[in-house]
Amino acid sequence: MKRALVYLYDQLAGRLTEDESGYTFEYDAGYLASGSAEAVSLTLPLRQEAYHDTVMFPFFDGLIPEGWLLDIAEKSWKINQRDRMSLLLACCKDCIGAVSVVPEEVKN
Repeated sequence: MKRALVYLYDQLAGRLTEDESGYTFEYDAGYLASGSAEAVSLTLPLRQEAYHDTVMFPFFDGLIPEGWLLDIAEKSWKINQRDRMSLLLACCKDCIGAVSVVPEEVKN
C-alpha cells in the first residue's frame, strides 16, 4: 500500500492511498472542521465520505509531469510510467500551485 498526505496551502487537507483495489482520497476530519476548508479540486468537493476509484483521480494524475520532465523522473528514480502513485510521490512534493503531495510515513 502506498500512502500520501495531501496539503493545500501548506495545510493538511487529506490522504490519498493506493492498494490492491485502487485509489482512495479522504479529506482530513480536522481540515473539514476548520471552517476555512477548500476543496483540493472541483472534481473532489468537500465531504466526509471517502472517494474511491480503480484508477488515479484525474486531478492527482494531472499533477504528474509530462514529456521530457517525466522522462527524467522515470530514469532518475527508475519508476515505470504506469506506476502513477510512485510518480506522484516522487515528483509532487513541490508542485506549481497550491497542492503538495508527500509520502506518508507509516509507523509499525
